[in-house]
Amino acid sequence: MAADVLSATGRRVVVAEAMPTPARKFLMAGKSGLNLTKDENEADFLSRFSGSLFAEAGSPAARSHGYLGMKDFGPQEVIAFARALDIAVFTGSTGRVFPLGMKGSPLLRAWLARLQAQGAELRTRWRWRGFEGADLVFETPEGPQVLRPKVTVLALGGASWPRLGSDAAWLPSLTAAGVGVAPFRPANMGFAVAWSAPMAAHFGQAVKGVAIHAGAAISRGEWVISREGIEGGGIYEIAAQIRDGASAFVDLAPDLAEAELAARFAKAPAKLSLGNRLRRVLGDPVKAALLLEWGRPLPAEPIALARSAKALPLRHDGAAGIARAISVAGGITAEALTPELELLARPGVFAAGEMLDWEAPTGGYLLTGCLASGRRAGLGALAYLERAAS
Repeated sequence: MAADVLSATGRRVVVAEAMPTPARKFLMAGKSGLNLTKDENEADFLSRFSGSLFAEAGSPAARSHGYLGMKDFGPQEVIAFARALDIAVFTGSTGRVFPLGMKGSPLLRAWLARLQAQGAELRTRWRWRGFEGADLVFETPEGPQVLRPKVTVLALGGASWPRLGSDAAWLPSLTAAGVGVAPFRPANMGFAVAWSAPMAAHFGQAVKGVAIHAGAAISRGEWVISREGIEGGGIYEIAAQIRDGASAFVDLAPDLAEAELAARFAKAPAKLSLGNRLRRVLGDPVKAALLLEWGRPLPAEPIALARSAKALPLRHDGAAGIARAISVAGGITAEALTPELELLARPGVFAAGEMLDWEAPTGGYLLTGCLASGRRAGLGALAYLERAAS
């Protein structure tokens, strides 16, 4: 996005890509449909972001950094951006926006073609190794290479999915330069669970029609029981709250009042086994299995059983590792940046994307934040060049 902004003005732009092909994490996101953004009002949209660049929404720090530039480039601008690349999009029932083809590759091809038409040069297998004075040193197939650009935008990713390129190898170079970086933590991740043997029959099955409460947050999305634990959109939506210490519970019947659920338990034939009784009332063997797993010892009285099903403790053994997290919290702090996302410790060097200290749930928020921050860094770099020329 930064290269797009700069090359559109006729500036000579080199995109140094560490991997053999560009945008691998973007393409990974496209495997599940490429949720570009979420079509909702600005206040609700921005409320889903946190980190030092969003510290206490409305604070001077948050205002000065312009919410990663999303005040000027939010959901509607993302939709217009995709359409300008001849990518048709649609908005689902939950407000999530997807390409009509539900893939990331057509958008990427169109975007790379536009960059090429604007004169931007893509160099693959160019891995940045740090600064040498004003120079940027790269490891390339032709050996070490050095560039001394007038302006630089770093978009090196966080620390999740390192095999796709975001391995946080940039940390030593920037911390040595005096750039403040908050420690990385997993975000949008699953949680480990040491299941009992009977749960093996449900590995890979989706949990639907439940609500997870974590602190003040509530998630109604689907999630999956895996051999290692729990994962999926419904978990990711409240993962940050659980990671940060909020206790969580599952409402297995969120559309039923406790008294109504108790009445249904009371009407279930007494001759049924406990498992069959739970399956009969809850209407789902997966829900019944979770109640048996996390709710024991289960009470016999219908009202107490209903209470357990409506407030089932979500028991886990900690967050999954950062290498498999979809995104990260932490990164370059707001205090280390100008409002244009320029590094205070390295004038003329800007940063964007998951390098920065912000986080958001999946559902279109992550991609919008990355696109907006890349655009903001590109505009900052352009302004820097214009000031230097004046």
